[in-house]
Amino acid sequence: MTDNDLEQTGATPKDEPLTPENMAAEWAAMPEGIEEEGEVEGGTDRLMSQDEIDTMLGFSAGDDKDSRNGIQAIVDSGSVSYERLPMLEIIFERMVRLLSTSLRNFFTDNVEVSLESIRSVRFGDYINSISLPAMLSVFKAEEWDNFGLVTIESALIYSVLDTMLGGKRGQPAARVDGRPFTSIELNLLKRVIGLVLSDAEAAFGPLSPVTFKVDRVESNPRFVSISRPANAAIRVELRFDMEGRGGSLHILLPYATIEPIRELLLESFMGEKLGRDPIWENHLATEVWQTDVAVKCVLHETRMPLKRVMKLEIGDTLMFDARPDSVVALRCGDFMVSEGRIGRVDDKIAVQVVSPLRRSKTTIAAFDSITSHLGSPA
Repeated sequence: MTDNDLEQTGATPKDEPLTPENMAAEWAAMPEGIEEEGEVEGGTDRLMSQDEIDTMLGFSAGDDKDSRNGIQAIVDSGSVSYERLPMLEIIFERMVRLLSTSLRNFFTDNVEVSLESIRSVRFGDYINSISLPAMLSVFKAEEWDNFGLVTIESALIYSVLDTMLGGKRGQPAARVDGRPFTSIELNLLKRVIGLVLSDAEAAFGPLSPVTFKVDRVESNPRFVSISRPANAAIRVELRFDMEGRGGSLHILLPYATIEPIRELLLESFMGEKLGRDPIWENHLATEVWQTDVAVKCVLHETRMPLKRVMKLEIGDTLMFDARPDSVVALRCGDFMVSEGRIGRVDDKIAVQVVSPLRRSKTTIAAFDSITSHLGSPA
């Protein structure tokens, strides 16, 4: 079939990209019946090729993530994709190192802590994925004025209790279902949670000082609604290994909680300042400090109409409303530096400074904030 025949029938050429729109146009242009050996078979189904099946499902080769379509687009619409926060990974890696030392001292046993993953999830999906029994602790970030969540899975709960109560090493902790946690078990787990939050404070300290305070401890996920189900959050999974025993601990931080320090979390390293060179700044400050500037002594200023100025002739006298002891202005360009009085030293005219130098009201911090605001995209 030639391209002319394709244009007459409304089908798409073979060299055009295979898209759902082109597939629909091709199927719509096909005749309802196919004549074969003198007989007309009405409603004969056309078999789809593998490329057409892949296109419909959204798994076509060469497609970008942004150009997904079909069933794959429906599946991807439920995923959460947010910007990566490089500093957050550095903070939790530091927390892992601190926590490994703290737990060894706390349990007086060998404890290995590893960072499994840092993912973006929806709060409602995470709450629904928690397997019971579990221990959920809601904590408040005082300086950020928002909440977070610490979840201890059942395997880690019984491993911690077994280790603290003198269980044998190398054996998995016995799991007891069907009963709530006792007050002794809750107090022991609260001590572990307090240790985790204390090390989290130390990890966030160099970036932004914060205080994590335990608000309440729950065993039912329905009672820890610190955010809306559709809101996004950061889920950090830590793995604890205690010689054959262990489990996972999750730290959940809604994006609303870390919003006050989002700009700091976007940095690639601590104290990063894009577009600035401190060596060049110091050199520029040194050169400016040694620069010579011209200072003018303005005896008096007056205003008069332009028509009077145009009528001035040689020999005319301008009267100034000033006396010999009047204060004069010292100017550097358009900026007034100070004030003084006219005098004489030997055979030279001198000016005695009578008021302190007027310094600029714009501090370096204010200048940095103004330039960063002007340089940020609208």
